[in-house]
Amino acid sequence: MRSVALLGTGLLGEAIGRRLLQQGVSLFVWNRSQERSNALIDAGAQALSSPCEAPHSCNSVITVLRDGPVTAAVLKDIGPLDGSTLITMGTVGITESQSLARQAAQQGGHYLEAPVLGSKPQALNGSLLVMAGGEAQVFEEQQPLLSHLSQEPLLVGPVGSGAATKLALNQLIASLTHSFSLSLQLIQRAGVPVETFMNILRTSALYAPTFDKKLQRMLDHNYADPNFSTALLRKDLRLFLEEATTAGLQEHGLTGLLSLLEQAKGTDLDDQDYCALHELTVLP
Repeated sequence: MRSVALLGTGLLGEAIGRRLLQQGVSLFVWNRSQERSNALIDAGAQALSSPCEAPHSCNSVITVLRDGPVTAAVLKDIGPLDGSTLITMGTVGITESQSLARQAAQQGGHYLEAPVLGSKPQALNGSLLVMAGGEAQVFEEQQPLLSHLSQEPLLVGPVGSGAATKLALNQLIASLTHSFSLSLQLIQRAGVPVETFMNILRTSALYAPTFDKKLQRMLDHNYADPNFSTALLRKDLRLFLEEATTAGLQEHGLTGLLSLLEQAKGTDLDDQDYCALHELTVLP
């Protein structure tokens, strides 16, 4: 039975852990706040008292942590990897991921970035979209593990390419949510029935399924029980803008959206579903 360490058991991490347990994986878990691992421990996972215990008992070490700096700090805490493979499934920047790869090699391990598109429901049923970056041999070795979480995990290129793909997709999440919110706000103020607007939109080339997925939340102003928060969306959009600037892209059209998301800081919106952005598209 394959032994895997899971470091980071937040919303996505816990769902990934549950899926792996259901698939018969021998799972060891750690989280900075230990109580957030209790549900997985109750479900059959074994607790790690610190990250440094992971390589001694596990072939693969999965991290689902908030960002690159946190992941680098936890990797440092792990110490020698003893040939284990570090798999980062959280969203990090391109250069951050490349730095993590060098750090893992210096600590005697292998590295594979494997960010995912999808959240708790997709993790639980094994339908996450995995976009891996790294060496082909490392990917092939980890593919059976990744296949528990994704119907077709994909190697998109070397380290950094998976991170770039994930940031590009999350930029679309931010931009689509923002544009849909603005359109919805305008037609409501003009007295156009929402369902009339949606019927036209659904039959057009402009339609994206995420519009219907978030429509009722926006209409009800109900953003509780998030799978992906406003704070994380803001973090990922900032990462995208940093990488876009480095790549020499014209990103000014998105800086206003980042400024808008900054307004959620220190409010209840930050920990709510990211479509709470809808509350920010109206002038105060």
